[in-house]
Amino acid sequence: MMRVLIIAPNVDATDVGEALIAYKWAKALSKRVNLTVLTFQRQGRQSVADQLPEARVVTWPEPAWARVHERVNAMLKPAWPVFSGHVRRWISEQMKQGEHFDIAHQLMPQAARYASPLRHFEIPYVIGPLGGALDTPEAFRSEAASAPMFTRLRGLDAYRFRHDPWLRASYMQAACMLGVAPYVRDVLCDIPLQRFEPMLELGIDDVEPVQPRARIPGQMRILHVGRAVRTKGLRDTVRALAQLRDMPGVTLTSAGDGEELDLCQTEAERLGVSDRVHFLGKVPRDQLETLYASHDVFCFPSFREPAGGVLYEAMRHGLPIVTADRGGPSWIVDDTCGFRLPVRTPEQFATSIAQVLGTLAQDAKLRARLGEGARAKVLREGLWANKADRLVDLYTDLLPASAGQRAIPKHS
Repeated sequence: MMRVLIIAPNVDATDVGEALIAYKWAKALSKRVNLTVLTFQRQGRQSVADQLPEARVVTWPEPAWARVHERVNAMLKPAWPVFSGHVRRWISEQMKQGEHFDIAHQLMPQAARYASPLRHFEIPYVIGPLGGALDTPEAFRSEAASAPMFTRLRGLDAYRFRHDPWLRASYMQAACMLGVAPYVRDVLCDIPLQRFEPMLELGIDDVEPVQPRARIPGQMRILHVGRAVRTKGLRDTVRALAQLRDMPGVTLTSAGDGEELDLCQTEAERLGVSDRVHFLGKVPRDQLETLYASHDVFCFPSFREPAGGVLYEAMRHGLPIVTADRGGPSWIVDDTCGFRLPVRTPEQFATSIAQVLGTLAQDAKLRARLGEGARAKVLREGLWANKADRLVDLYTDLLPASAGQRAIPKHS
């Protein structure tokens, strides 16, 4: 059986975000390969080894100082150098004892800005799926100026891709780089890659039963789920709704909290649609599932979205999608399940959204057809079992060119 080494700073079924996604990958892979997982163990959380009984799990305590500010920790991964040092020392020690791996995989972090400790060993390795590094379209920047300072560090990414020797070596030496969508290849264009493959990092466990939905022309419940920040497109959706004044039966529900929420509420009042928009703020997971099941269309025009996990959530409920033709959503959504809209200016974007929503509101059969297409697409592409099979196929495809290599420390 293929011996695979996975590294990720956090792997945790009880967490959210990257830690949960890494767990899903590791769990699915552990049924298919001889898997070793290297990760941090967070204090107070269930043992990672207990969560992954079919894998060999090696952990180190996550530094307490790295968890003081959760948002900063999620964005910047300040403990990555500590984790990299643990990984490098552990692999070196195992190699001295004669252990080998057929392939290694740096599964996380997802952001394309972390040099890999795997570059120090003669073993074929994979990095990714990487995401992020998307910029804000110029016409939208004046409205997105309130972004926290540490999120603006994304502006350094292009410079590092050209000049950071450790990051460049990490990516150049990788047998394959995975990106959450094809746009990542363009983001990494300054680095000569051995191989690039698009592979969405997200997956699903199942789809929800088909729900009966209203078919009355001119009546439609729109749902937006996501942090209330400018780039997620909530303000654009509110502006679009205001252009459907002749369709009072079309309403919008917003689930998510953030600095943009008050601005969107003010915008709804200014445009005269506050009675048709329900701002729920942050809602628990079980309530989110109820919202997906009770609405007719999912409108998520996020214009700087690297992947788009909420799209999969909506698609597994059979909701047609309205999104931006940019980043991850541009790859996830196709004509069988929704609409991808060009992003040029705020005025154009809101008008394009309004036109599509108006069409969907008048055509219940179109909504039903796109909803069926969404379910079929996410079922075909998103099940974790299917995704793990594709990843193992990729591992196998990468091995012939490196047959006989073993993970031994480099001398250079």
